[in-house]
Amino acid sequence: MFWECLLVHRNFKENKMENRRLFLKKGGVAILGLGIVGIPDFVRAAVLDQKRTSKNKILICIFQRGAMDGLMAVTPFKDKHLKNARPGIFMEAGNGKPLIDLDNTFGLHPGFSDFESIFRSKNLAVIHGMGSPNKTRSHFDAQDYMENGTPFQKGTRDGWLNRLLNQKKLNHNTFSGVSLTSSLPKSFYGDFPCLAVRDFNDFKLKGGAGKISLKQSAESFEELYDLTTDELQKQTSKESFEAIKMVEKLNFNNYSPSSGSKYPVSPLGNSLKQIAHLIKSDVGLEVAFAESNGWDTHFNQGTDSGVFARNANDLSKSVLALWNDLGPYQDNVVIMTMTEFGRTVKQNGTNGTDHGRASCSFVIGKNIAGGKVYHTMSDLSVENLEDGRDLPVTIDFRSVFNEVAEKHMQVTDSKLLFPEWDGKNLSYFL
Repeated sequence: MFWECLLVHRNFKENKMENRRLFLKKGGVAILGLGIVGIPDFVRAAVLDQKRTSKNKILICIFQRGAMDGLMAVTPFKDKHLKNARPGIFMEAGNGKPLIDLDNTFGLHPGFSDFESIFRSKNLAVIHGMGSPNKTRSHFDAQDYMENGTPFQKGTRDGWLNRLLNQKKLNHNTFSGVSLTSSLPKSFYGDFPCLAVRDFNDFKLKGGAGKISLKQSAESFEELYDLTTDELQKQTSKESFEAIKMVEKLNFNNYSPSSGSKYPVSPLGNSLKQIAHLIKSDVGLEVAFAESNGWDTHFNQGTDSGVFARNANDLSKSVLALWNDLGPYQDNVVIMTMTEFGRTVKQNGTNGTDHGRASCSFVIGKNIAGGKVYHTMSDLSVENLEDGRDLPVTIDFRSVFNEVAEKHMQVTDSKLLFPEWDGKNLSYFL
C-alpha cells in the first residue's frame, strides 16, 4: 500500500468504496508506522494544526488481558477456605509476611506494592468481585462482551468507550480517543473516529517498493494525495497526515517525564509514558487505552516471584510512574484497570489457576473514595462459590464503568452507554 497504515474495522467487509465520513463512522483509524523522518516540507505545511484544549476530564483504561487472578492480587488472607484451596500459592500478611495488609482483611500482592502509597492516600479504590454476568470462560468472548458493554449481545458493532465519546458530543480531533495498541480495541469501535498507534516513537508514512513514494516530485499536498487511486487509501491519508503533523510537534522521542517518574522499560511502561505526554501537551485527549498482557496463569503462577509477580510489578510501577508524572493533571484524570474474568479459587495440579469468574479492578483518581476495598464477598467455602469453584460475580462491571462515565466524564445516559443494563452505580466516587 502507498500508506503504511492499518485500517481497523472488523465489520467493514462489503463496500471498500464507502466515502470517508461513513468509513470513519464505522471504524476508526489505526496507524502503524515507524518514525516521521523524511516527510517533505510541503506535506508538513499542508496539514492544519490540531486545535488544543486544556483541562479535559480524561479517562485512562488499562485492559489486563488473559484474566488476572483477583484473589492473588488482593487476597482475603484470613479466609481459611482459600488457604486450604491454594496450598502452593497462598500467601500470608503481616509480621514480615509477603502480603501488604490493607485493612486487616485484604492483603495486596507484593508485586503491586507501588499501589500501596496511592491506596493509603485514598486515591485508589479496589473493586473486588467484579465481572460480567455472562458466564463464558472464553477469553475472546469475555473481552468482547466487556469492551462492547453488552454481555449478552455478541454482535454489538460499537464499544462502550466509543459510545461514551459520542455522547460527549465532542468536536472530533485526532487525539480525542487514542489507543496505544497495534490495532483498534473493540472498546473504540463505533461512530466516533478513534486512533490506534502502537508506538508514537516509531510513527511514519513510508512508500513501499514499486509503489508511489513521498519522495516523488509533487508541487502540493493535493497533487501528492491525488497520485493514489485507491479510495480507501485516500480516506485514510488525510487522517494520517493530520496525526503525523501533531506527532512531529510533540516530539515523543525527546519527552522527559517529571522528576521522580521512572517508567519501566516495557510495552506498558512505554504506552503510559506516551499517554502522559499527550495529556500534558493538552492536545484534547479524552479517553486513552492501553494493554497489559500475560495474565493467563494456568501453570507456575508463583507467589512473591514468578509470572504473576512480574506482571503485577510492571503494571503497578507503570501506573505509579504515570500518576506521579501527571502532577497537577491528576485532578482531571481517572485510571481504571479491567480484566475479562478471574481465576478458580482452587489451584490446579501445576501450581496455577484456571479460568474463573470474578476478579478485581483498580481505580485511581483524586475524586475517588479510595483507601477501601469495595466488595460483598462471603467466605470462600465451596457452598458460596459459583459452580462450586469460582469467586462469584457480585459487582457487575457496568456498575463500575457507568459510574466513572457519569461522575468523571459527565455522560449521563446509561441506556445509550449500556443498553441492556438497568442496575445501579457502585458509588465509589466522592
